[in-house]
Amino acid sequence: MSGVLERSEISVVASEGRPVTPDGSQTDRKGARFDDSVSSRLNFLSEVVRSLPAGVTVQDEQGNFVLVNAAAAAQFNVPARDMVGTSGAPFRSRELNDRRHLARGVLQSGGTRISEELIRTDHATTVYLTTHEPVLISNRKLVLSSSVDISQQKAIEEELFRCAYYDELTGLPTRRVIEQHANSLIREGGYPVRFAVAFLDIDNFKHINDYYGHASGDELLIEVARRLGVGLRTTDMLSRISGDEFLLLLNPVESDAEVAEYIEFLLQRLKAPFFIDGSELFASASIGVSIYPDHGGSYEVLRQNADTAMYRIKNETKGAAAIFDSGMQREALARMEIEQSLRLAILDKRFCCAFQPKVDIRTQQIKGIEALVRLRDDEGIIQAPGTFIDLAVELGLIDELTHLVLAEIMRSIDLIDDTFGTGVGISINVAAKQAGNVAFMTSFARALEKTGCPTRFIVEVTEDAFVAKARFQAEILPILRRLGVGISIDDFGSGYSSLSALADITADEIKIDRSFIVDIHKRPRSQGILKAIESLSEALGMTVIAEGVETFEELAYLQAATRIKYAQGFYFSEPVFLEEHQPGSRAVSDNRTSSINRPVQESRPAYSRANGYGR
Repeated sequence: MSGVLERSEISVVASEGRPVTPDGSQTDRKGARFDDSVSSRLNFLSEVVRSLPAGVTVQDEQGNFVLVNAAAAAQFNVPARDMVGTSGAPFRSRELNDRRHLARGVLQSGGTRISEELIRTDHATTVYLTTHEPVLISNRKLVLSSSVDISQQKAIEEELFRCAYYDELTGLPTRRVIEQHANSLIREGGYPVRFAVAFLDIDNFKHINDYYGHASGDELLIEVARRLGVGLRTTDMLSRISGDEFLLLLNPVESDAEVAEYIEFLLQRLKAPFFIDGSELFASASIGVSIYPDHGGSYEVLRQNADTAMYRIKNETKGAAAIFDSGMQREALARMEIEQSLRLAILDKRFCCAFQPKVDIRTQQIKGIEALVRLRDDEGIIQAPGTFIDLAVELGLIDELTHLVLAEIMRSIDLIDDTFGTGVGISINVAAKQAGNVAFMTSFARALEKTGCPTRFIVEVTEDAFVAKARFQAEILPILRRLGVGISIDDFGSGYSSLSALADITADEIKIDRSFIVDIHKRPRSQGILKAIESLSEALGMTVIAEGVETFEELAYLQAATRIKYAQGFYFSEPVFLEEHQPGSRAVSDNRTSSINRPVQESRPAYSRANGYGR
């Protein structure tokens, strides 16, 4: 029979080192004779088979068991005597009946078969790898089967598979799984194929991690995954693709309106409080959606477009959703160009500084100057900071940029003295995010100290930096005070300001935001607020500077109706580029035309917050 091994006899090889007598019997080392009869050999072989750790069985052409060793009996949890000699009667065990049927098939096919057998008990399921081989012994067609327990190996394989394709924390499919599923939907086609990909990002998750701890953050992710997964169809798929980001595939979808309605439902579901470790947490998500085939013909394009829509929402409002459109793509490309230009500009050090004086409004004398960073593009055109400062903060490039500004100031220090006066104070802006960063502020303080003239500098921070004023004042302010560096509150009144907050802020200077100064002579309410800020600042020993003075009327009101001494704005001087200024001349000269004698309607450049007083 083809494929059947023919075995006419069973031989037992003599143990190594034992001599064999001429009649075939063996002796031990002392010459004692062993019984080497056929029955002894069979008994010896039977004992070997019985003791094998692998499960061994032999079955005849009807599938009946003719030999079962101890390991095989234990494998099926049935005594060997109950397995042998059943003459075709059904077994109580389904696994034994399956083995009988399989043996018949092996003999019919004449080929070796390898299979995995699952043996279930009350306590566990064991997996065996079994080889079934047809053999011919003494003209009998038999099936010799040997089984090895591979449960541990299978458990390791399943764990590796789970780690590769399922998120350990939430149990959700990974990015790879949802990508393969989306691509299979696209490949298989069918009409009409229409599905949505929603990119979800939890808002302010880092703050939750920092405040409540990473264990609570993990619990929040698990609960978010649970809420998002409630009510999904079997054809939908939810995946966690990174720390606080999820991807949801909705298949099929009929219309944009249907998708928008469901996404809004998810947003509302996430707004309900989460109760974690005894704390009540609130979370929201920003969601961007793209739809196949409208917004892309591949998974990667769909994911990128959903990501673009999500970031549009995250930058605008958070806790909302948007469906991708072509305008978002244009914005994303423009943003990428700006980002690339910014990185190259920092690498090539294509930044420069303009300086705008702070002026005594009654004597026209310069009190100090503010350094305003500008970017030169590839054509050498000066770009206002509004096009790149926020992006630099978002990309984590603002720290390097601030150090570049300080280096530029020190390279120009002699020209600064020639232009604005020897030893003039220099204000340099620090973003609120930087102001709360102890590591950055420590390194920046060292850089100021290395200039050799740290007392000339004033660090300008917006009032937002004082929202967490305890840390700023406790850890950062002492470092600057030790060096003699001044502190200025920039744009006061445009953020989280309150007059009572001023009492807790240790600063040398307060700059009143332009929004209070514009047309101040026509606005009684702004006049009252201005006087209150002035009085409180004076009581606390802080110098007040009015930002953004552009017209004679604004200046005249400040001179006549307030005790404010200093101001800054286009009325006095636009930002000055030192390389364009005549050496030896002053930015605001002593013999300049008196403000009071200037024409009331003198034409001035239109005010631009980005070009004027921000960074």
